[in-house]
Amino acid sequence: MISAGRALSVEVCTDERAFGELAGEWERLFRACPSATPFQSHAWLHSWWLSYGSPGRLRLVLVRRGGELVAVAPLMRMYRPLPALVAIGGTITDFCDVLLDEAAAGECTSALADALGELARTALIDFREVRPGSALERVYRCWRGPRHRMRDSLCLELPAVPMDELVGRLPTSRARRIRNKVNQLARLGVEWRVVRHDETEAALGRLLELHRLQWQDRKVSPEHMRPRFLEHLVRSAVSMARSGEAAVTEFVLEGSVVAVKLNLLSGGLAGLYMYGFHPQLRERKVDVATMLLCASADLASGGGHRVFSLLRGDEPYKYRWCPETVVNERLLLARRRTAPLLAAAVGEAAARRRAKKVLRGESGPPDQE
Repeated sequence: MISAGRALSVEVCTDERAFGELAGEWERLFRACPSATPFQSHAWLHSWWLSYGSPGRLRLVLVRRGGELVAVAPLMRMYRPLPALVAIGGTITDFCDVLLDEAAAGECTSALADALGELARTALIDFREVRPGSALERVYRCWRGPRHRMRDSLCLELPAVPMDELVGRLPTSRARRIRNKVNQLARLGVEWRVVRHDETEAALGRLLELHRLQWQDRKVSPEHMRPRFLEHLVRSAVSMARSGEAAVTEFVLEGSVVAVKLNLLSGGLAGLYMYGFHPQLRERKVDVATMLLCASADLASGGGHRVFSLLRGDEPYKYRWCPETVVNERLLLARRRTAPLLAAAVGEAAARRRAKKVLRGESGPPDQE
C-alpha cells in the first residue's frame, strides 16, 4: 500500500530482507525520536524477528518525507485468539512503541494514524507494554475510530544519578546499611568493568551460564534457557554495544568472573535488562542487588541518561531504593467494523484480571476501564 500527499509517502513492508536493509535509516529515526527506548532500535527488533518471527506475518508501516524515513510502526499479523496486528518484540521486550521524527512529528503522526487506520479495517491494532510519554500516545490522541487503553505491566524507575545521590535519597537507617554493603564490596575486592564491544559475545555467554547457576533448583523463565534467546541476545547486543545502545559489565572477584549484567541504553533511558551471578556470592555475603546498582548507577549517570529503569516487575529488592512506580499501558485501536474485536480483547483482559484476583484471594468490585 503506497499513498502520497504533502511530500509524504506511506508503505507497508512485508519483506523480511527489506527489514534488514532498513538498519541505517531506522537508526537515524531512532535517534530523532526522544521517547524511543532501546527496545525500538533496529538491532533489537530485527534480531527478535530473526529468532521469533513467522514468515508472511511481517507488517512494517513506513512513513517517508521526501524519501527520508520519519515514522515507523513495527507490527506483525496474528490470527489467534483474535485477528490483530501486534508490536514486534514479544514477551522479552519491556517497552513497545512506534518511532516518530520529532522534527516532523505533526504531519507524520497523522500519516501514521491514517495508515494504521487502513490496517485496522481487518484487524485490531494491539500495542502491549507502552511506556508513558511514548510516541504512540500521539497516534492514540488523534485516532478517529474506537480505541481503548488499560493498565499493563508495572515498572520501577530511579533518577540516573551517581550512587552517592541514590543513597542520599533513602531514609537514614537504610542509607547507612547500603553504604556498609558498598564498603563490603571494596573490602572483598569486587571489581567491575564494561567489556569492549568485541568482547560482548563471550561475555553474554558467561551471563547466561551464570544466570542458569543463579536459578539452579529454582523456577526460572524457560525462555532464557532456549537457544533462540541466546542467539537473539548475542546478535542484538553485539550490534547495540557497537553503537552505544548496550553495555555488558563483568564483575571479578579473586581473578574470576562472578557476575555479568546487560544494560540497554537510549538517549533518555538506561535499563537493567538481565544479569547472572555465581551462587558463591551468596556464600560470601555479597549483596548482589547493591553491587549491580553501583555499577549501573555509574553507567547511567555517566552516559547523560535521565532515567535508570529497573524495567518490568515489582520484586521486593527493587523497593529498597525508593523507586518511582511507572505503569505501562495497553493501547487498542480499531475501526467501526473491527470494534467487536476491540470489545472482545477488553473483555478477555478483564476476565484474566478477575481470575488472578480470585487466585490471590482478593475481593472487590470489577475493575473499571
